[in-house]
Amino acid sequence: MDTLRTLALLLATVTTGMVAGVFALYAHTIMPGLERTDDRTFVSAFQNIDRAIINPWFIGGGFFAALILTICALLTQLGRPALPWVIAALVLYAITVGITIAVNVPLNDAIKAAGLPDNPTELAAIREAFGEARWRAFNLVRVVLNTAAFVLLAWSLVLEGRTTPTP
Repeated sequence: MDTLRTLALLLATVTTGMVAGVFALYAHTIMPGLERTDDRTFVSAFQNIDRAIINPWFIGGGFFAALILTICALLTQLGRPALPWVIAALVLYAITVGITIAVNVPLNDAIKAAGLPDNPTELAAIREAFGEARWRAFNLVRVVLNTAAFVLLAWSLVLEGRTTPTP
């Protein structure tokens, strides 16, 4: 059971950290870079980036895996010192998932559904309707919450290491 408990916690920590990195990359690189582009480039690039991120590696191997693995870690930590930290991490990560589904994904879907017209006025309207400031603000919340969840899981690993007997 010790190996399963440690493995669940380790995998939850790694996947949560990977997702935090993705959200942080958007915050400090992708969105600031896109902000400096013209409307056509912004709309086209964002549409293509969003289509690319919808893949099994990110969705199944990262985004939802982090949630599932953190639940598994919680179940294996019942009655152990790391449990409160894992619960807190799960709550923060669940809020991150909720924000993603309620805010960021609908904005992503709307900009993709708008297509890529040739008319500069239509492109400007698509970009304006997308709401860059709203997307970025909620992404920053995801960065903070997800990074905090990662730190809590990392601390849980420390606690697990302190309480697991060595053979």
